[in-house]
Amino acid sequence: MPVIVVANPKGGVGKSTLSTNVAGYFASLGKAVMLGDIDRQQSAATWLGLRPATAKPISAWDTGADLRVRPPKGTTHVVLDTPAGLHGKRLDEVLKIATKVLVPLQPSIFDIHATHDFLHRLAEHKRAQKLEIGIVGMRSRDGTISADQLKAFLGAQEFPVLAHLRDTQNYIHLAAHGLTLWDVAPGRVERDLEQWQQLTAWLNA
Repeated sequence: MPVIVVANPKGGVGKSTLSTNVAGYFASLGKAVMLGDIDRQQSAATWLGLRPATAKPISAWDTGADLRVRPPKGTTHVVLDTPAGLHGKRLDEVLKIATKVLVPLQPSIFDIHATHDFLHRLAEHKRAQKLEIGIVGMRSRDGTISADQLKAFLGAQEFPVLAHLRDTQNYIHLAAHGLTLWDVAPGRVERDLEQWQQLTAWLNA
């Protein structure tokens, strides 16, 4: 079963935005997808609570009699939204079950610095050879100095850069209603869907 972990120790880089839309993509394909939230802030869980009944279903954790959480029976795809500061044993536990790791980051020197260290830890991790790891640039604005810095940084990384997602209110407006790019008319978010093409191909590989 594919387990997509969205991780970066830096807070506010767009992990929940990326997680919810990855889950929404799988749901649009008719997959039985679970969106798991292991972040104390529970942003993804809050988003699930906003999701309308008419939208493609996305499940949350099941809690058994033993109080352990697990994917609901029949789940085919899992997406995990992780907390800031993920490291050490908690990182090991998450990577133990991951099949793919998505690392989002924004075009700021602080995010770039924190992410550089995290990518190094991923590359050196004992499970690195068993994982597929990809990077996603978030809230990118072409022509800005920060965007150029981000692209220069990403160009020097060993992991593939899967997308540069633009800075748009579409993600914010959709999230407020528990929705994703795949829950609305394609013409409304055409430019954004184009930016996801390489990323969705990677998710399906």
